[in-house]
Amino acid sequence: MLSRRSLALAINKKVLILILKLAVSSFSLYLISRKADMAEVIHILKSIGLFTFLSASALYILSQVVSTMRWQLLLPDYYPLKRLFSLYMIGAFFSSFLPGVVGGDAVRAYYLNKDSRKISVALAAVFMDRYIGFVTLMIIGICAFPFSLKVFGDSPHKWLMPGFFVSFVIGSILFFGLRLGKRFRLMTDIYDYFSIIKKQRTVIGKTLLLSVGIQLLNFVSVIILAYGMGEEISLLLLAVFLPIVITIVAMPISISGLGVREGAFVILLGLINISPEAATSLSLAWFFSNFVGSLPGLIFYFFHNQQKGA
Repeated sequence: MLSRRSLALAINKKVLILILKLAVSSFSLYLISRKADMAEVIHILKSIGLFTFLSASALYILSQVVSTMRWQLLLPDYYPLKRLFSLYMIGAFFSSFLPGVVGGDAVRAYYLNKDSRKISVALAAVFMDRYIGFVTLMIIGICAFPFSLKVFGDSPHKWLMPGFFVSFVIGSILFFGLRLGKRFRLMTDIYDYFSIIKKQRTVIGKTLLLSVGIQLLNFVSVIILAYGMGEEISLLLLAVFLPIVITIVAMPISISGLGVREGAFVILLGLINISPEAATSLSLAWFFSNFVGSLPGLIFYFFHNQQKGA
């Protein structure tokens, strides 16, 4: 049992971290407001038709369905797709408020553990689901890198994607190769799960193909929103920019990537002569459309808890 002092220190640490993340989001949004005319941003957001906006939200929900299919393949035990989809949507909803975009993964693992009573499997499957998603994202980003050289020119930002890719590869080698924390029973069980999954090449192949589909849905969603604003961004350019943006947003340094996402959009899309106002509007529209698409997760959350309480 934790002592009162230890518990107080743990709570204070979490509160401090939350305050720091709020500060990062707030400061980033403040810098953007100085660079972009926020009245114009609001005007551009209003110009996006409701049908266009809801279409982007529908694509987000579809991407969650495909993500659930990927997650189902990674679970050693069978779970109905409908059940897993409800958990995925609950995680997606909470990701709108938790630091980074992986905060909802912890929620998914929590609820899966309540259903399965296998914490090691819950954590390992959620981690692998997210990991394979990032593997696909890194592959797309590094494949698009040669095409980005002309876009980035002399900008130092052209080295972001190679830097992320190399860091990801090194991190993967260290994590899976050194088997960090293997002395603990929980981590041993997790590494045992990894050993089993890596031998299932058919499963890995299917999950990678599903991940490509998920990323394409994300790209198309942004293209639709940009078109609704009167901007045209090619799929190839998004293959250059979005892997960088998504990787930055995934870092747990802000609240759901707010401010950080918009800053990345302004800097990167500015390289193809898209105004700060349009870039900020596109970023916010993408965030809000995803948020609206995640709202069914709130319904699943209440329904799930009522079932548990029944």
